[in-house]
This record gives sequence, C-alpha cells and structure tokens, in this order.
Amino acid sequence: MMATSATALLTTNLGATPLLGRGKVRDLYAVGDALLMVATDRISAFDHVLASGIPGKGKILNQMSLFWFDLLADSVPSHLIAADVNAYPPALRPFADQLEGRSMLVRRAAMFPVECVARGYLAGSGWKEYRATGAVCGIPLAPGLEDGSRLPEPIFTPATKSEGGAHDENISFARMESLVGAENAAELRRLTLALYGKAAHHARARGLILADTKFEFGRTEEGIVLADEALTPDSSRFWDAAAWQPGGAQPSFDKQFVRDYLESIHWNKHAPAPGLPDDVVERTQLKYLEAFRRLTGRDLLL
Repeated sequence: MMATSATALLTTNLGATPLLGRGKVRDLYAVGDALLMVATDRISAFDHVLASGIPGKGKILNQMSLFWFDLLADSVPSHLIAADVNAYPPALRPFADQLEGRSMLVRRAAMFPVECVARGYLAGSGWKEYRATGAVCGIPLAPGLEDGSRLPEPIFTPATKSEGGAHDENISFARMESLVGAENAAELRRLTLALYGKAAHHARARGLILADTKFEFGRTEEGIVLADEALTPDSSRFWDAAAWQPGGAQPSFDKQFVRDYLESIHWNKHAPAPGLPDDVVERTQLKYLEAFRRLTGRDLLL
C-alpha cells in the first residue's frame, strides 16, 4: 500500500460558517442547531500540535469513527446526523474539497465532563499508576503484573478532561460520581465496558488487540449518545495480537514513529513544535492506513 503524496490539510476555512474552535485535530463549526466536525491532518505529540501534518490522517480518523458508530449503534446511538457533503446544508457544499471524507454533521449534546476509559491491558498511564500504587483509579490489581499484561477483566478508569492541552488526570469512580451524579456514572461505566467488549472482540477477530480506549458521551433530548470520535488510533491502543509480549511497551498502531523521532532529536517539548521528515510522515500514514484496513476490511483511497 503506497502512501499518498497529497498535501496535509492543517487548517480549514469555511467562509461565513461560524468557527467555534480548533482542537488538536478537529475544527468545530456551528451549522444552525447542529455542529460540523472536520478532522484535519494535524498531529500532536507530547501535548503540542506539530508543524507537519500527516496527509489523509483526518480522513482515516473520520472514516474509522463512522465505521465504529455503525457497528456499535445497537448498544448506544451516536451524535451523527450525516457524513455525506451532499446531505449538508447548501452553504457548505462549496467547501467540499475541505469536507469530503473528513467531516460529519452532528447533533449538539450536553457533554459529560469526563473521559470514559476502558482498559483490558496494562499500559500507559495505567501502568505507571499501577507501578507506583498497585492500583489504577483506585481499583486494586493483583501484584506481579507487567507492562502490557492482560487484566483478568476489563476495568473502567475515568479521567477528567484536560483544558488547554494539559494531560487528562485519572480519577476514582467516587470522584466521577461527584462530577456527574451516581446514576449517570453507573450508566456511563456500563456503556463504556459494553462498547469496549464489543470492539475488542471485533478487533481480536481481525488480529488486533484493543488494549484500551476512551469514549466521550453527551446527553440529548433522546438520551445518552456516543460523541466526538470512537476507537481510532488517536484515542485507543491497538496492538498486533501476534506480536503481543508482556514485559515492555508494545508496538502500537498510532503515532509511535512520531514520538520516537521527537525523542531522537532531543526536542525540549516546548513550543514551537518541530516539523517531521518525509520518512516519518510516510511511515506514520501507512500505520494509520493499516489499522483502518485491518479493522474495517477495506482500503481507503486518500
């Protein structure tokens, strides 16, 4: 599979359509009573958006979220209204070149102020917390686990949403109850573990391990909906099942090539963030494309 030579889309401009904000990856616009989310090709590492993007990354993320929204729809509805530019309001159609394949029109929702994280394996911040305390988010775990170990059963480990690019902070379930209420907390935990179980089963059938993932949920007049993105390499750790070997960090289908390069040049992890050489861009793009192909069973033309 060859990488595209297309130029990365780093910033969108939709004329008179009101821009509500730009995140690390997505630009958010107001479209009447709805919202338009556009996944750009920006890439971040160490809490900074880099000067280079990954061509087509936004399309890969957007199409992957649409795949999961559909697969998980019988467990929880998503906020999706439409992802076909031809179904958008006429004022948006002149911007099809910026929107095709990388955008979705969604319902507004009152978002819960927590990241809903499910972990089936010990990795990342969970591994660091376990190593320090023997627990993750107040959940005691058996002694002797390693980096990359499979947990006896998936656990729910909520986190606060970061502001201004700061790291999310793992919190206890009791703390989550104080933020969203006991009933909402219990339902979000149930949904998160149910979605994780279904997605992990699908991934395993495709030769991948879903080590952990985070979801965001909101509430509309119809009830709780799955919002933002779902089960992309930006929000999840996917590992090759055949290569899984506990005892250290596992190769992931994500931006590990980017992190490794930034460490190799000894960047001080302060702004301004550097750009990336072509080979790192291409290898990262191919890794995202491979994750998409293996999970969905289809290729994506960028």
